[in-house]
Amino acid sequence: MTTSFESSDAIRTTRPLRYAQNVEFERTLQLEHGGTLPRVHVCYETYGTLTAAKDNAVLICHALSGDSHVARHDPEDDPGWWDLLVGPGKPIDTDRFFVICPNNLGSCRGTSGPSDLNTTTGQPYGGDFPLITTGDIVEVQRMLIDHLGIDKLLAVIGGSMGGQQVLLWGTRFPDRVAGAVAIATSAGLTNQALAFDIVGRNAILRDPKFANGQYYQNGGPSVGLAVARMLAHITYLSPQSMAQKFEPDRLQPRELQTNFENKFSVGSYLAYQGHRFVERFDANSYISLTMAMDLFDLGREPEILERNLGQSRCRWLVMSFSTDWLFPPFQSEQIVHALLRSHRPVTYAMIESTCGHDAFLLKDDVDRYGELIRYFLRHLPEGVEPKPEDALSTPAEHDAARGGRGGGLAPTAPTSIFHNARLDYLTMTSLIPPDSSVLDLGCGQGALLSLLRERGHRRLMGVELDEQAIVHCARQGLDVIRADLNQGMVGFGDNFFDVVVLSQTLQTVRDVPRLLTDMLRVGRLGIVSFPNFAFGPLRRHLMEQGRAPRAKLLGHQWYNSPNIRFLSIADFQDYCREYSIRIHRMVALDTERGMEVAAENDPNLNADTAIFVVSR
Repeated sequence: MTTSFESSDAIRTTRPLRYAQNVEFERTLQLEHGGTLPRVHVCYETYGTLTAAKDNAVLICHALSGDSHVARHDPEDDPGWWDLLVGPGKPIDTDRFFVICPNNLGSCRGTSGPSDLNTTTGQPYGGDFPLITTGDIVEVQRMLIDHLGIDKLLAVIGGSMGGQQVLLWGTRFPDRVAGAVAIATSAGLTNQALAFDIVGRNAILRDPKFANGQYYQNGGPSVGLAVARMLAHITYLSPQSMAQKFEPDRLQPRELQTNFENKFSVGSYLAYQGHRFVERFDANSYISLTMAMDLFDLGREPEILERNLGQSRCRWLVMSFSTDWLFPPFQSEQIVHALLRSHRPVTYAMIESTCGHDAFLLKDDVDRYGELIRYFLRHLPEGVEPKPEDALSTPAEHDAARGGRGGGLAPTAPTSIFHNARLDYLTMTSLIPPDSSVLDLGCGQGALLSLLRERGHRRLMGVELDEQAIVHCARQGLDVIRADLNQGMVGFGDNFFDVVVLSQTLQTVRDVPRLLTDMLRVGRLGIVSFPNFAFGPLRRHLMEQGRAPRAKLLGHQWYNSPNIRFLSIADFQDYCREYSIRIHRMVALDTERGMEVAAENDPNLNADTAIFVVSR
């Protein structure tokens, strides 16, 4: 098979799960939509060792067509669907964590589902299997966790439909989860995503061999199930990934034994995926699980979503992928905004990717999403109960910006034009009142936030656009939201923080009035630092050499500089007067000499950096 036909399904087989464990619950399960199951059995797999305190358990929730086999148990074992992330030394490190992955209720890989015998009829449930919800799936997972004697999970992790299960764990069992990782998911499907599921189910239901779901003696609706999977696979890809896979040999399809159209390479790919899926999955389970996903609704209205997520007490890591149009990034941002409005600790990253929805199952972007998970888990408070009043705190182990377990960090931010030491960070730290909550806009690698944490500040958060900078922040256990400041500060409520910092970023902002207005709305106090382009050496460089200043002081050429504003101390003072912004204090620095410039020494000429403390 050529690489163009590889997919997230490529490694999955129908072979027996050699390390599967099973538990039978001999009691009636009352389902959310009124049905019942007289007993439930669960197939699950575990990795690693549970500590004596039982405080290192990580639950992994699989997506629609996944199963309990999340990773290999040994070199001779079959590949798992998330070997990229789960295993010794990997982001979900089985040398450290006790990993549990159960097969979902309603599926066909060992947990109770439509292919099970109905004790009333003695025949498989088939189409008579009761309607289940994501809540029912999570309830069965809870029963398993209770069976294992685990009172509190260190983390619950899942993508897509599994991510929706994570959302329920965080909100329904707030005292039983320390950390929640929701990947490429949503609080409810878009109508477009819903439409694809509806068409897929209709393909199965209208297959002549469906027989009202009672097909286990006649081979079943293989055509309908294959078409449903072919349709679903389109939604897992992106226009970019489809172009990469199929454009080079668009009219050279792979030779397949198939009755499906095979004139184009994309057609042979879809036919192949459809045939592979029929070999390992049950059509009734497909109907049952897609319906559960379609019914999921944690709150389509912002107020309802905020109320529901506000019940959580855990730290959150939310990730989306830029080209995912099945669970588009705006849906993850809705979750993040609701968490922010509920004052819950959250890190959010929208990963730039060409892989579409399948990105979280593929290796292409694992250097970012995998490392974010690694560091998020590393900094969870094992055995520590998060307190509501510390909702925006970072209970990470000590890792100072000047070094530590995560390694040293340069005291500069990607948005800074300076490449010398950040004297302004030390100065700003002294200007921030003790114990203040702080939001750092354009936080870079988190150096300022780390200094503040050393000082004892607990309610800290950053906003940053650069993905690798966010990974650096996660390495230190800092909560950071990926956002473009040019789009405003949506999600942050009025007076959310005592202090909002905008450090060496103002000169890169397109809509200055909008950002400064938002900044002073969200924070009771604002601290703004920026390079003073009226600094004497810059003036002389332009006047004497006739070229844009750069060299030692500035880190960019005129054509690749992030700076689009060239303001001075005097310019900012004029702005504050015009927009009725109160200046509490101004500190002027000559960072090359490592000194403060006194007011009587003409800071507008002799300082290269200005720091203003302002408010409305």
